[in-house]
Amino acid sequence: MPRFGGAPKCHACEKSVYMAEEVKALGKVWHKTCFKCNGCGKRLESGSESEHDDKPYCKNCYGKRFGPKGIGGGATAGCLQTEEGGATISKFKKYEHLF
Repeated sequence: MPRFGGAPKCHACEKSVYMAEEVKALGKVWHKTCFKCNGCGKRLESGSESEHDDKPYCKNCYGKRFGPKGIGGGATAGCLQTEEGGATISKFKKYEHLF
């Protein structure tokens, strides 16, 4: 808690934040102009942000940087088909009649 005559400091710029320009998010105090996406610089509103390594991100940048990578990049990547002798063969070939 700030002492008499002081105001809380902005997490981004370390300057005093007064009530009229204050945004509380991620457990910290920010200026409205300092609370922006660490990826694209878009201004954020409290509640519309995602956080990584104590930095705010918009939903788009967070998904692009820290979300799943590509199609089939999860735990099953590479288990559906293989290449043998130049031809792609499904590992589930014996189950094709079920599809």
